[in-house]
Amino acid sequence: MDKSVFRPYRLPSGGWGSARSVGNILRQEGVLASGPIALTRHNKVDGYQCNSCAWVKPANPLPFEFCENGVKAMAWELTAHRCTPDFFAKHTVTELLDWDEYELEQTGRLTHPLRYDAATDRYVPVSWGHAIEEIARELLAVEDRKTGTVFYSSGRLSNEGSYLYQLFARLYGNNNLPDSSNMCHETTSVALPVSIGQGIGTVSLDDFAKSDCILFFGQNPGSNSPRMLHPLQEASQRGVPIITYNPLRERGLERFLNPQSPAEMLSRTETRISSQYHQVKAGGDLAALAGICKSVLDAHDASLAAGGPAILDEAFIREHTHGFETFADWLRGQDWDALERRSGLHRADMEATAKVYGAAKATVAVYGMGLTQHQAGVETVQMLVNLLLMRGNIGRSGSGICPVRGHSNVQGQRTVGITEKPELFPLDRLGAQFGFEPPREAGYNTVEACEAILRGEVRAFVMLGGNFVRAIPDHGQMEPAWRRLRLTVNVITKLNRSALLPGAVSYILPVIGRLEIDETTKGQQVLSMEDTSACVHGNRGLRRPASPHLISEIRLICELAQRVLEPNPRVRWEDYRTDYAEIRKEIGETLPESFWDYERRMWEPGGFQRDLPAKRRDWHTETGRANFVTPTGLDEDADMPEVGHDSLRLMTLRSNDQFNTTVYGYDDRFRGIKNTRKVVLMNRSDIDRLGLKVGQAVTLRTVADDGVDRALSGLLVVAYDIPIGCIGGYYPECNVLMPIWHYAIGSKTPAAKGIPVTIRSDGDRVIAPLLEYAEG
Repeated sequence: MDKSVFRPYRLPSGGWGSARSVGNILRQEGVLASGPIALTRHNKVDGYQCNSCAWVKPANPLPFEFCENGVKAMAWELTAHRCTPDFFAKHTVTELLDWDEYELEQTGRLTHPLRYDAATDRYVPVSWGHAIEEIARELLAVEDRKTGTVFYSSGRLSNEGSYLYQLFARLYGNNNLPDSSNMCHETTSVALPVSIGQGIGTVSLDDFAKSDCILFFGQNPGSNSPRMLHPLQEASQRGVPIITYNPLRERGLERFLNPQSPAEMLSRTETRISSQYHQVKAGGDLAALAGICKSVLDAHDASLAAGGPAILDEAFIREHTHGFETFADWLRGQDWDALERRSGLHRADMEATAKVYGAAKATVAVYGMGLTQHQAGVETVQMLVNLLLMRGNIGRSGSGICPVRGHSNVQGQRTVGITEKPELFPLDRLGAQFGFEPPREAGYNTVEACEAILRGEVRAFVMLGGNFVRAIPDHGQMEPAWRRLRLTVNVITKLNRSALLPGAVSYILPVIGRLEIDETTKGQQVLSMEDTSACVHGNRGLRRPASPHLISEIRLICELAQRVLEPNPRVRWEDYRTDYAEIRKEIGETLPESFWDYERRMWEPGGFQRDLPAKRRDWHTETGRANFVTPTGLDEDADMPEVGHDSLRLMTLRSNDQFNTTVYGYDDRFRGIKNTRKVVLMNRSDIDRLGLKVGQAVTLRTVADDGVDRALSGLLVVAYDIPIGCIGGYYPECNVLMPIWHYAIGSKTPAAKGIPVTIRSDGDRVIAPLLEYAEG
């Protein structure tokens, strides 16, 4: 690898840096000529939905309705590189375990179904028939189906595939349906139903155009959802204040140069995004939100006392909410010294936000995993909703709560039944529709599945997409336990680390990608997905599959179900396998409130939006109203030791060159890091205080009293603009430091944004040959 470099990035997000990155990825994946043709169909009405993030697919798309990350995801799937059986004949699994994630995925698209051969420590090709038959035998041999088998899925799975997968699992006999949302926005799914009666946001793209104030908490659009920068740029240009609370100064929330505007590109005219930027410390958002709410309430009380107008929306609070007086009393009892200490901000910061918010008529509040991935994540999300409820900003045009989902269909698969919680899906209706009694016991979520694997209770694990073992916490505990499973099934398109930790019986089953043509005896089939605004869109593939030996996920589910389950005339697996419209008919029957006339509406420009009761102020809560939820305290990670002189609070981050566990390269352009992911971002004061040097190799070790030594060595110290006492490191590498038991109360989302660690030098040496540091 070339010499690692850190040099502060001075340019805006987007711009020529984005354009160069697009060219590089097309060249790297061998699609420099064909990739641009595919991009003409990217996020278009009759094209395919981006297979990266879940940002909104607009009704009136731009000529180039894609971003840098979308191009990377497209090129990653349509790559010219192939990983054939010849590759596995040359490399043992033990050898491949030394490769990193980028090297594994750069081998290209998998072309054949493969079975692990323990005698040679290699994957060898098998027929699809052999694979499905053996997997079926193993699933049938599981003695306790309720605890012994797990059906995991990633957010890449379509609505149609997700619906069949959950049906298969429930007919098999359990609700063990963990998915990638358990690791990011499960907190949202727990917090919002209590507050507003629905588990998803209330904001559509039109609301951004009508809002006169936008609040950002713990979300980085520049790297995670770059197309979101277009409505933010438009809002900024019309004078809308955009107020950001985030520990790191992320370039996408500072400045943007639209790469789709020739005038801006030629003139290098950039747009300021955030009008206020507050670097709250990791784990300080709950206190910061409490301070903003307290400031709004104090301003309201003072205005009324002076004979002025109300700041709170008193009519809305009276007619539509419950619990306000209890919440207001709690706010009045909060001490400003404690709020400042917990948030890492000054009182003036929170009051400045409250003043702007109090004058706005319609506010959108945006948040991401910076709020959800803490022990008190549920209460923190509910506190943000409290702030909106104070001024009636739910169910008003131009306002609302906007959790930004990551994976492209992670929200849609939950809608159509991928959930371990039986109360979240209409099982009575599903049972009547298909003539069976669905299991009613709660299944495993991601953390619970990991706990059951560690206890040795799980026998079989089917992974439909994703890189589960790499994405979860506590790698040092989980990887050895994973190898003790009887059956592991990896339904993937590219090689990853999870596939290199085989159980006694292990398969790699490569499938057709979303951008590829899925053809059956009934002709070309189409799929559908749901974006972060709850709009459902059609998806039509445009390229021939990477290999003639690939089959679709839907065909795999259907053929496996036919071999595992008892015949049921109401469950028409053969029809579903050849005609995906038949699956959509079943979805419409199970969920008629949202999926009526499904076949037509999914091709409408902008898709169709699911029913969102809170958007029309119809509150499906126990009280029949929107609820102010009073928090139990201000500490977001109370189960871990306080950060002190000798310890720091680690938050895991994604780079500009990755999407979840998929790593596209070793650069993080916006943070100025090149050719390495082995870094720890630190405040200069912490570096000096702890006697470290920039470029020094260090070891992080988790501070936890559970007898387990969790450490990560060989990280290079980088001086960065980050709050004192906080450090940053890349996900998933740093997941080895996160205990499986450190998660959000109520949702069990891993608390990846608040891990107490100590930091020690790996020796006196500074890695000067590896790190060129330029301060200016």
